[in-house]
Formats: sequence, structure tokens, C-alpha cells
Amino acid sequence: MAPITIKPTRSDKIFQIVNTIFLSLLLLIVAYPLYFVVIACFSDPDAVARGEVILFFKDFNIEGIKFVLRDVDVLNGYRNTIVYTILGTCLNLIMTLTAGYALSVPFVGRRPIMLMMTFTMYFGGGMIPTYFLIRDLGMLNTMWVMIVPGAISVYNTMVARTFMSTNIGDSLYEAAEMDGCSRIRFFVSIVLPLSGVLIAILTLFYGVGHWNSYFNAILYISDRGKYPLQLVLREILVLNQVAASDLASMDPDMIGYMQRIADTMKYALIIITSIPVLILYPFLQKYFVKGVMVGSMKG
Repeated sequence: MAPITIKPTRSDKIFQIVNTIFLSLLLLIVAYPLYFVVIACFSDPDAVARGEVILFFKDFNIEGIKFVLRDVDVLNGYRNTIVYTILGTCLNLIMTLTAGYALSVPFVGRRPIMLMMTFTMYFGGGMIPTYFLIRDLGMLNTMWVMIVPGAISVYNTMVARTFMSTNIGDSLYEAAEMDGCSRIRFFVSIVLPLSGVLIAILTLFYGVGHWNSYFNAILYISDRGKYPLQLVLREILVLNQVAASDLASMDPDMIGYMQRIADTMKYALIIITSIPVLILYPFLQKYFVKGVMVGSMKG
């Protein structure tokens, strides 16, 4: 039997054309800033300042990359952020997956526990009580302050619970239990392998969150050797502007040179900061759409 083909109507064609044009413009709006940062990073700073860099490189220049790679704070920040991201994401996955699975299993008191967890999504103690808590726990000015306080997300835990309760039925556990499988072994040997989509999307969300995190470092870390990369980037992007404006007593040529170098370093730092996420995302992109719909329906 020949397949039935539906011929698109005129309104369908018009919709496709308008939709294509709209999405193309949206892509251009989103992608151009990143593209501009790339071409500005490898162009002459004076050409960028004059507005001559729009679509293509102008006087190829890699001085910004050289300065960044020689900056001790940048290298330390890069190392620290990698450590914070790896350890933090691993802790997040352990806490979220185990809590999600525990909440997906019916037990006495599950509803009150879920209500208390949901309460924390809308109400918190505030910045000052949290600071006192971090201080009393002995985590001030340590790497753990970037990892432990955000060890679990209630929202992601609810997503994990819904995914496991709707996609891993009780009949599967009953069959495993007949073979002598315990809850822990069932979780490790069956639930985790069947939760690949969930794990991938949680890794993406948690990993990007740790990579971009800097606010906790502002509040709790005073040792520059423990600064994450984003805080170093913030100092160069924001504080350097103020520092350059205070150099009125210096030679104008030197001030101009320092400002050009600072501008070039900004573009280079933005690229270096974005590269790991841009590399990671394509490998997890196929899970992204599925992850957005994780646990939203049965089937």
C-alpha cells in the first residue's frame, strides 16, 4: 500500500516561509555577539575601537590571548573553576539522583518531606543568616563553599522523582526483587542505566551552573588563589574600567595602551570562558529537548 502524502496548502507554505525568516533573524541576533567577540579578539584593538570590525577580522592580532595565558590569576581561576565544576557536578548528581529515587518510592511520610522541600524553593533564611551558617561550618575561604551549599536543587530533584516514578515501574522492581535484588542494587544496576537522558540533562544544567558561578566567591572567598574564573573575568570586565579612569597622572599614551590591552583581554577571556561549554553542549544537545520534557508525561 502506497504511503499517503499530504500536499501542503498555501497557508502552510506561507507559515513555513515566515517561520524560517523569523528563526533565521533570531539566530543572527543570538549568534552575532559571540561571533563579534571572536573577530574582535583576533583584530587590532584600535580597529575595534574605531568601529571597523563588523563582519571580518581587521589586522590579525593575538596579543590578547598572549596576555591572558600569561596572567597568573586567569590560569589559577581556570584551574579552580574546573575543580569546582567537576566536584560540584558529581556531588549534585549523587544527591539529586539518590533523593529523586527515594522520593519516587512510596513510603510513610513522603508527602510531608516533599512539602518541606518545596517550601525551601520559595522561602530562605536570607544572605546574612546564610553567611553566619557558612562561617560556623568552617567553610569560609575554602573550595567547599563553592561546592557544598548548592549540593542539591529541589527543582531538579522533583524532575528526577517524576522521571523515575513514571518511566521505571514497580513491576520492574518486583521482578528484580524475586531474584534477590535489594533496593540499592536495583538503583545502581537498573535505575541509573535507564536514566541516561535524565543524567545527561542534569549534568548539563549543574555543570553550566557551576562554570558560571561567581556570587558565592564574592561573599565567602577572600583568597585570590581560590577565585573562580568568572570572578577573575568580572574583575577585568568591570573593575579594570574604574582602574583605568583613575590613572589621570600617567602619560596619556600609556593609559591608552593599557586600555587597549584591557579591551583585548576582555574579548580573549570571554572566548576562553565560553569554550568548555561550547565543546560540551553538542555532545549533550540530543538530550536537551528530551530533558526539557523529562517526567512531563507517561509513556
